[in-house]
Formats: sequence, C-alpha cells, structure tokens
Amino acid sequence: MSMLFIWIVYALLIVAIHVGLYGMFRKAGIAPWKALIPVYNTWCMVEKMELKKVWFFLQFIPVAGQFITIWILIKFVEHFGRFGVIHHALTVFTPFLYLPYLGFSNQERYAGVAVVKNYKKSGIREWIDAAVFAVVAATLIRTFVFEAYTIPTPSMEKTLLVNDFLFVSKFSYGPRIPNTPVAMPFVHHTMPVTGTKSYSEIIKIPYTRWFASPVKRDDVVVFNFPVNDTLINDELNYGSRKTYYQAVREMGRDEVWRQFGDIIITRPVDKRENFIKRCVAIGGDTLTIKDGIVYTNGVAQPSHPEVERFYRLMVPPDTYLTEEMLESYGLALRPEQGDITQIDNGVYLVNITNAETATLSLPAQFKLSPYIASYNDPVFHSGELFPYFDTTAKWGADNYGPIWIPAKNETIQLTADNLIRYERCIRVYEGNTLEVKDGQVFINGKPETSYTFKMDYYFLMGDNRHNSLDSRYWGFVPEDHVVGKASMIWFSWENGPRWKRIFNLIK
Repeated sequence: MSMLFIWIVYALLIVAIHVGLYGMFRKAGIAPWKALIPVYNTWCMVEKMELKKVWFFLQFIPVAGQFITIWILIKFVEHFGRFGVIHHALTVFTPFLYLPYLGFSNQERYAGVAVVKNYKKSGIREWIDAAVFAVVAATLIRTFVFEAYTIPTPSMEKTLLVNDFLFVSKFSYGPRIPNTPVAMPFVHHTMPVTGTKSYSEIIKIPYTRWFASPVKRDDVVVFNFPVNDTLINDELNYGSRKTYYQAVREMGRDEVWRQFGDIIITRPVDKRENFIKRCVAIGGDTLTIKDGIVYTNGVAQPSHPEVERFYRLMVPPDTYLTEEMLESYGLALRPEQGDITQIDNGVYLVNITNAETATLSLPAQFKLSPYIASYNDPVFHSGELFPYFDTTAKWGADNYGPIWIPAKNETIQLTADNLIRYERCIRVYEGNTLEVKDGQVFINGKPETSYTFKMDYYFLMGDNRHNSLDSRYWGFVPEDHVVGKASMIWFSWENGPRWKRIFNLIK
C-alpha cells in the first residue's frame, strides 16, 4: 500500500471529523464555520459547555495535551445527551463516522448544559469513563499517527527554534510498533518525581513497522539517539551530553565503570532519547563534506536559507562591537547563546544563516568569511569524529569523509577498514556476535569474509552546523530508530507566543 494512498485516506478521515463538528456546531448554536478551524474549535466547545477556560490552555501541554483535547470532544458529545460507554468508544475510535452522524442525523439534537448537570451517573464515574477512553485514544494517536515534540536545544536553528512545539508524523515512514508495549502512557522513559523507569521489558517486540516508507534526503527526522543504548545516567554532565562511549574513549572502560558503575544503565531502542536532525544521506549514498558543503554521491546538496554556521568576522583591532552596532549591520545575535565569540583581537566568530549573509551591510573595513572547523579544532573540538580511527586525522566537522552509508541488502567485504566503520551496525544494531581471531572474522560463530546489511541507515546533521551533536560525531541512524517526520510547528514560545511561527510547515 503506497504512502500516498495512506495519506489520502488519513486526510479524508480528518475532513470527515471536521464535517461532523460543522453539523454539531450548527445544532449547538455555534457559528458552524468555527468548527473548521483547528484549536479554535475546542475553545468554542469549552465556552459553549461552560467549562473552565483552563481546559483549553491545558491542550498545549506536550503529550498530555492530546488527552485533554480528546476529553473535551467526549464532553461535547455528552452535551448531545450521549453518556454511555458505547458513545465514548464511538467518539474515540470512529469519530469520522460518529461525529457526522451526531451532526446531521435528524434523530440527534444538542441537549445542552442542563442535561449534563441532570444526568444521574456520579461525577466520579463520568470522569473515569471519559478519562479512560481519552487515554486510550491519545496513546493510539501518539503511537501510530502523530506525536507532540518540543525542541530542547538550538541544534536545528534557525529552521527550528528552542521551544518550538512540533507535530511529528508517524505515518510518513510507517507507524513503528513499540519495542516495550508495557509502559506508562504519556511518559517516555522516566517517571516524573520518582525518577524510576516508566516501562517494563517483560514483553519485548522485535522491530516492526507497518506500511514502511524510507526516509528521504532533506527530511527533518525525529529519531531515537542510537548511542544511548548504554548511558551514564547523569544528564547534567553525561547522558546525551557526553555519551558513555565517548567517556570510554577518553577514560578507558575500567575507569568509567569504577567511577559510574552504579549509574550506568541500558535502554531499548524506543526508550532512547528523541533527537531531531535533517537527513543529508540515505542508505547506499557516499557522503563527503568539503569546506562545510555537503556532497552526496559527488553532488553538492542545496543549502537551506535557514541553515546556520559560523563565519569569521575581521574588524579593525580594538574595535568594540555593541549589540546596537551589530543590529545596524543586520546581525541579530545572542551572545548568551554563543552566537558571537571573540577569538582574537579584532577577530570574532558569528553564527548566522545563509539568508542573513545576503542581507548584511558591513562597513568596508570589516571582512566576513566562512569559518572552517579543522581536525582537533580549538573552538569546536571536532577531533571526536566518527569513526574514531587514525585515517580521520585530516577529517574535521567541515571537511569530513568520504564515507559510505549502509543500505539494506547491500554487501560489504569485511576488511579492517570496513570493520572500524561498520562493526557497530553489524554487532549492536543488527544483533550479531562478531569476533576477530587470527585475522579471520567470525559472525555468529561462523567465519565470514563479507556481510549483507539487514536495515537501511541514514546520516543526519543539524541545521546549526557548528552547534550540533549529529552523525559526524556518533555515526549512522538505523531505520529501526526512526520515530517520524517533523511536519508542523503547532505552537512556539519565547517570553510569549511567537505568533509568526505557529502552524508553519517544516521544510
């Protein structure tokens, strides 16, 4: 079944739901066109049902907000006099059929607040019924359709900003069945307050994806952090900031376990940290980065206007750059976030986008040129590059590769060089044992000279190219780690709503 067909069906179901709400709004005495405006329609429902306005705003809480939206819809159905479990179930599981029925059937009418208040079921029972179905529905939606995600770091700026709230489409690459289905709803891997695991591994499901569709180059992808399978559970200094494997390379395995053995944990694929980056190469591609330009199979990839990188700004010695001066030149920088750094007298690094370079109005004595991060760069520490072996001595964050991206059903020869690049894929991601004895490679106990990959892999990079922990530092993303495609910004906040970003599609 093609993804186009799936998307068409999904779009028709969404349209059917809104058509149903159109009819229900008309019966309730609300201007029916308001039913067609997402989010605003729930405000109208809350207002009509005389609920406290706080319920509308609670929808904007990441993850849990989905539960609130479904609960509001169930309450609206109850105002049509439909209180039974079957009606809650129809609202949750077949809204594309049930809401049009309520909206357009001559047998149904809007009963109003008085009927709800006079209903004899106890308030507690009513809340429990609605809450159970809302939790089930929100869990199914979050697992199979879309998930709310918050941008926590600036690694994708300026395409995505910190505190952008996204919808991540699970259908774009096919819904992935959870590896650990026994888990608390709306919680990723750790329970709030107690800090304990939010899931059990008593049931483990192997990698399964329905209606699978591959990631495409240039997609903005949410994925589980591949090297978070083992981690030092100290987010302040380690966790995803400095991986367990990086600590082992720096300190040695024995020393890491001596210092942190009591807080080293493992996580299944679906419970590893969620990251978001842009796909720059897919399985079968050969990737090279030259002077900051990404080449795939020898072809330079288009660079988005919002892609951000550091430039070297040369100014007359002893020049003091004020924020007002920078703004007058067209440089909207945030020193507190490292957008401008002085590295020498009269030499600054400024983090700006491709689009901004075309609109600058710098004085003639100022010189701007791309900053190229070299191997062991003193500013960006790009010596810690995957795959961490001697031939990378000339690789840097801006001059990297060439490196081939593994692809499903593609075969490599098991040379020493290939083992360094792909051993983790073979051993960890694809679940094989691998040993080298007397120069012979043994996979699952059998001598082998070649290996055929079972999955596709991807190479992902942040749009904030000099401020991104990405595939250049930890390697490939296996297809079973892919969560979904970032599709739309549904809310954004920085000292208040960033209205211009709300409902923007992600490019």
